[in-house]
Amino acid sequence: MAKKVGEKIKEGVSVEELEKLARKYTTEVFLILSIIIAAISSAFGFFTGPSWSLFFAGIGAIVSIAIPEKTEGALRKLIMIAFKKDKSTEIVVGIVRIVIAIFVPFITFAEIGLLAGQAFHLLSKKDVKKEEEEHHLPNEEEHHTIE
Repeated sequence: MAKKVGEKIKEGVSVEELEKLARKYTTEVFLILSIIIAAISSAFGFFTGPSWSLFFAGIGAIVSIAIPEKTEGALRKLIMIAFKKDKSTEIVVGIVRIVIAIFVPFITFAEIGLLAGQAFHLLSKKDVKKEEEEHHLPNEEEHHTIE
């Protein structure tokens, strides 16, 4: 039986459990590491400063909101490359992401901006559809009146 999260945190996590988790979620682990490294690299201005990262994150979000159809296709292709089932491809893409995060972190932030803009666009479209369904007014065919 699975232990509760609180108990697990108190006991700690074994190295074997961490390895199992990393094998199962290789792409996600590399992505998280690259974001952390990009944030540190950008914050301390190792190669580029934080202003470039903020600028490219903003540009990515603006582009993604302005032309969502084009960016959705490009992001879909990038994600499909990253989530290949071949472990060696996943590891190579992960290492490339980490290297990019170290030397040119604004590219990582541009990707985050594109994803944020795409998420905003998709969620706002979803909310509009939900709103329309909740406040659906019956059309004339559905509305029968006695004349």
